[in-house]
Amino acid sequence: MQQGRIAAVVVTYNRKELLCRCLQALDAQQNEMLDILVFDNASTDGTEEAVRGMNLPRVKYQNTGRNLGGAGGFAFGVKAAAQAGYEYLWLMDDDTLPEPGALQAFLQADKDLQGEYGWLSSRALTPTGKDQPMNRQRKTPYRDIDGYEQPLVPSVMASFVSLFIPLAVVRRFGLPIAEFFIWSDDWEYTRRISRSLPCYTASDSRVVHAMQNSTVVNIAADSPNRWERYRYFYRNDVYLYRREGLVGWLWLLMKFAWHSVQVLGSSAGKRLERLGIIWKGFAAGIRFDPPIQKIED
Repeated sequence: MQQGRIAAVVVTYNRKELLCRCLQALDAQQNEMLDILVFDNASTDGTEEAVRGMNLPRVKYQNTGRNLGGAGGFAFGVKAAAQAGYEYLWLMDDDTLPEPGALQAFLQADKDLQGEYGWLSSRALTPTGKDQPMNRQRKTPYRDIDGYEQPLVPSVMASFVSLFIPLAVVRRFGLPIAEFFIWSDDWEYTRRISRSLPCYTASDSRVVHAMQNSTVVNIAADSPNRWERYRYFYRNDVYLYRREGLVGWLWLLMKFAWHSVQVLGSSAGKRLERLGIIWKGFAAGIRFDPPIQKIED
């Protein structure tokens, strides 16, 4: 089976040093069909100058015009890459460093599966070589996969740290939800697809996720300067899990209650403010009903 053009879709915002490392790692992938598309959410740190100064011929830079958040950036980038006619899209954050052979492992899995899949996800590592817990895929909406011993591990949810998806799947299921802004857009998108198609973690495709804040996503443990963004996290989680029926609602109530207990027991202060963020997010998620946009929209 002849494999066609591939677009690496990289979304960035004010992290030019990490982005340049990501682009170098992508440019080192040995595949002449690969283009690297950078979608910059209106960075103010000189990102455009840094990218253009690298003089990498297959890197194409586009400024989105404003900060669309990670979710909006991926929706923008996926649509642009799809409309440009790429056969495969390889989505990743700007702090993702693909190891040599990461793309080839995806292409081999595509051949082995004869294209019968929804998406493929990489094994994500920390800079020290351990598995990155923030990016462990899920075998159910509630449980992580057991490990990476098999070449292809059935998975139902994955992050955008390194996700490989055929254009035909994007056309069928639409774009990531831009209105999520940040958090859970990748879980929602991959789960939307895995409900209908088999999806896999390709264990031989490895990337390093050089994330700056390797923390648990929990307002009880996170720093005060990040509390406000949790309004998106809790709202988006309700949208995601309410689609799982009764089990999803029970999961949400248990999770929100546990986070509330942790807030009450924390020493960071402003407990009522943080409890308000949690439960106002819950209420917002019940009402939240963003449209699923298609490529042609």
